[in-house]
Amino acid sequence: MRIWVNGGLRDADDALVSVFDHGLTVGDGIFETVKATDGRPFALTRHLDRLTRSARGLGLPDPDHDEVRSACAAVLEANPMPLGRLRITYTGGLSPLGSDRGDKGPSLIVALAATSRRPDTTAVITVPWTRNERGALVGLKTTSYAENVVALARAHEQGASEAIFANTVGQLCEGTGSNIFVVVDGQLFTPPVSSGCLAGITRALTADWTGAQEADLPMDVLERAEEIFLTSSTRDVQAVHRVDGRELPGAPGPLTAKAMRIFEEHAAADPDPLPA
Repeated sequence: MRIWVNGGLRDADDALVSVFDHGLTVGDGIFETVKATDGRPFALTRHLDRLTRSARGLGLPDPDHDEVRSACAAVLEANPMPLGRLRITYTGGLSPLGSDRGDKGPSLIVALAATSRRPDTTAVITVPWTRNERGALVGLKTTSYAENVVALARAHEQGASEAIFANTVGQLCEGTGSNIFVVVDGQLFTPPVSSGCLAGITRALTADWTGAQEADLPMDVLERAEEIFLTSSTRDVQAVHRVDGRELPGAPGPLTAKAMRIFEEHAAADPDPLPA
């Protein structure tokens, strides 16, 4: 395995960053996960745009898109595989211990791991912890993921692949690494970014391509929704067949199956769909 670290490819055993990197010591970093099929990344331009938005939100220098693209291309070429998870990590770099950021410049790491196509359906649980829709990091894809680690571990303990959060006012928000869509009275909805959820790349494309509406939704919508599905870079569109103890027989339902088909067709036709 060859990994890009701060300017060049290195073997996995030599792909090292300092123990004083701010991404390690205080979680001062951002990242993107990009699906790569046969060496071709999907929606890379959108991912780089969000990487820049996250960098600005943390006060990091704008990442050099040409450098990141070159790093991604080098990693994909060095590690051929049919389906991969391309991870771009950008941190505050070498810094003193504590919250103050150093002046050595950011670190850029690009790595690739093999993955497999997700099942068509999955189970999810709800968790008692909340997303803070007014927090300093809301909307930023940061490396501060410990909250997600805890929630996802609980999901796995209960035979599920994802945990779903409410926000602080009890509205449906998002999963640990996914966005959520629901069908109510035959209409497709997803929580707005103002709920505190991440502005997912796959979420935006799915909403654009299916005409899904954004709406503030109470958490109990999961108890009555006719269909539920998740979106993410590695899931694409994935139906939910169980929420906590509630089964959704026949998943994927008709609107979910349509969304799955539409996403697959559009993604195959255009591997780098640009924002309107």
